[in-house]
Amino acid sequence: MKIGITTTVPVEIILAAGHIPVDLNNVFITGNNPGHLVEEAEIAGYPRNVCSWIKGLYSTVLKNKDIRTVIAVTQGDCSNTHALMETLELAGIEVIPFAFPFDRDPDLLRLQMEKLMQHLGTDYETVQATKTKLDQIRRRVWHIDLMTWRENVVHGVENHLFQVNCSDFKGDPDTFAGEVDEFIAEAKTREPDRKNLRIGYIGVPPIMGDLYDYLESRGGRVVFNETQRQFSMPYHTEDMVEQYRLYTYPYGIFFRLNDINKEIDRRKIDGIIHYAQSFCYRQIEDLIIRQKIKIPVLTIEGDKPNKLDARTKMRIDSFLEMLR
Repeated sequence: MKIGITTTVPVEIILAAGHIPVDLNNVFITGNNPGHLVEEAEIAGYPRNVCSWIKGLYSTVLKNKDIRTVIAVTQGDCSNTHALMETLELAGIEVIPFAFPFDRDPDLLRLQMEKLMQHLGTDYETVQATKTKLDQIRRRVWHIDLMTWRENVVHGVENHLFQVNCSDFKGDPDTFAGEVDEFIAEAKTREPDRKNLRIGYIGVPPIMGDLYDYLESRGGRVVFNETQRQFSMPYHTEDMVEQYRLYTYPYGIFFRLNDINKEIDRRKIDGIIHYAQSFCYRQIEDLIIRQKIKIPVLTIEGDKPNKLDARTKMRIDSFLEMLR
């Protein structure tokens, strides 16, 4: 069966149990009319001052009748997920909780994984074999990332899409692996682009669909997608518990900043765009980010699925001009 996920979870367990993982965020934002899904959730009773991602996930599940089970991350993601779980249960959806321990405790994380294995009906050996297979695909996505920042032949939005799809491998790892190989072969034929400013993007993936294209049209190329890169599990380890301990997104901002600052130096980034989703608690972390990152930072905010507004475009233009 198809199992929806509210954010990246140990996808190896879902696949090892013979099920199909579906990242609800990807289905929501790539749909024909994601804005309408947000409106439907508001009509159903969701407040207007709640994150549009949460509202989009709610409507996405109800629209997709073949998704009757959802794994929801109760610790390490959006705090509104708890209410999302309750409203989905009210609609007859089975909800399986999963928690990333805030202090990255390996025993607690292992316990969460074992509970999920038991619930879905698989064992550690099968899960480990699945991890070995997925790691081969992840390494190829790492190569796309390398082609973005070192070889300068991959656009920021392309890097974003392949990395973000590592959350569920589009439900079919073999087909996704073929897409990755085909893209790498094509990208190798391109001429490098070393003229543009080197921009780092941090925060959750943007709800605005034209951010990357607009940056490039103004002379800025994204060579680092922080959260999306984490979906590809970019630290090689054979142990699955350690893999999801190194995965930075669910944990505290200081753990994330260690990774961000290393990549700023390694990728020779000129400036950072910090994306903050409206009504998200992570907006508060911007004050920490500005103190701990030593290169220029532009914070932009997005609410509902749409294109960049004129004010945000003007701020981006000024930021890029200042970097020059």
